[in-house]
Amino acid sequence: MQPPATLPDAVRLAREDAFAVPLDQIDVTKPRLFQNDSVGHYFERLRRDDPVHWHHNDFYGGFWSVTRYQDIMAVDTNHAVYSSDWTHGGISLFDAPMDERLQMFIAMDPPKHDEQRKAVSPIVAPVNLASMEATIRQRTARVLDGLPRNEPFDWVQRVSIELTTQMLATLFDFPFDDRHKLTRWSDVATSIPGLDHIVESMEARSVELGECLAYFTRLWNERVNAPPRGDLVSMLAHAPATRHMSPQEFLGNLLLLIVGGNDTTRNSMTGGLLALHQHPAQMAKLRANPALIDSLVPEIIRWQTPLAHMRRTALADAELGGKPIKKGDKVVMWYLSGNRDETAIEHANDFIIDRARPRQHLSFGFGIHRCVGNRLAEMQLKILWEEILQRFPAIEVVGEPRRTLSNFVRGFTHLPVRLPG
Repeated sequence: MQPPATLPDAVRLAREDAFAVPLDQIDVTKPRLFQNDSVGHYFERLRRDDPVHWHHNDFYGGFWSVTRYQDIMAVDTNHAVYSSDWTHGGISLFDAPMDERLQMFIAMDPPKHDEQRKAVSPIVAPVNLASMEATIRQRTARVLDGLPRNEPFDWVQRVSIELTTQMLATLFDFPFDDRHKLTRWSDVATSIPGLDHIVESMEARSVELGECLAYFTRLWNERVNAPPRGDLVSMLAHAPATRHMSPQEFLGNLLLLIVGGNDTTRNSMTGGLLALHQHPAQMAKLRANPALIDSLVPEIIRWQTPLAHMRRTALADAELGGKPIKKGDKVVMWYLSGNRDETAIEHANDFIIDRARPRQHLSFGFGIHRCVGNRLAEMQLKILWEEILQRFPAIEVVGEPRRTLSNFVRGFTHLPVRLPG
């Protein structure tokens, strides 16, 4: 397959390689492919030639890569066959030793999953979302009004991280002056020790996550002996399904809620700005009709796909996309690929802010593990873009983005921008 002649040289060469390499040599787990944003070419090849693709490498062992939308849906909505339980390997592509696996409700099967999820779901009930809206808008306005004019600054640090960290502190009723610990723990939890320069070893990672557990244990002890309140720590401390958790399970659920509340929104806040910069006709369309924010937000989340994949383990022999899945096989749903599947989503490789069905995407997952905070994430992004359009006639991206070195979190570490005026 010949790539379009108009592609930049680096993109053209990456695409040529993706379509020339033998199928059995395609390895979409390489973090560098995500950091340089070239992994999409390999996903396109797999969707075309081998959408349920067996691969084996020394780090992850053998697994099935599932790259088409409908096949991913078939896995994600069938928890009876495809387990996410930590005892079978959980949601991580890497098979950690049993005593090192984090126990969290996203890595559990029913009924325990349902009971623990129910403990925290009131935090995003419609009445609570409505009560948070004014606070989110006030904080968003304050952050945007504090940005410098006519000089470059990092959008990731000044806007995306700051806004999501403030939101996390509110959800946990976490001491506000210490809120940046939450961002650090989120980064540590999803880091690749020794490779991404966040932590240098598994031991260092364990030490920092131990500090996270110790800090939250103090908050737990305060709240378990006080009347129930509306924050996540109090909800966990008082709910029958979670009040007797082991320390390992408490840490697992904390990290699930921290990463879930941080990465989806934080990286969509940056990814959305970059996408509109790269598609100026869409930005012009948005400025001409701000009501399009309602469809812009889910399109940003689809386009960014902040968590690239989730893993399941087959509990029984099955067939998927014409391939025989054996009991015990590791099955990886590549949400990023499914969100670019043009057999399911019209013009999936285009960023279109006025799609007829903008919520047709896989970024929040499907089935019983669908992201519990999806409406909160959408509300934060909606408010951000409403406030941006009221303030800034233009936001200039003045340098190349730096992307996260990860095959799990699809995000950004730096995006230089400038506000003219």
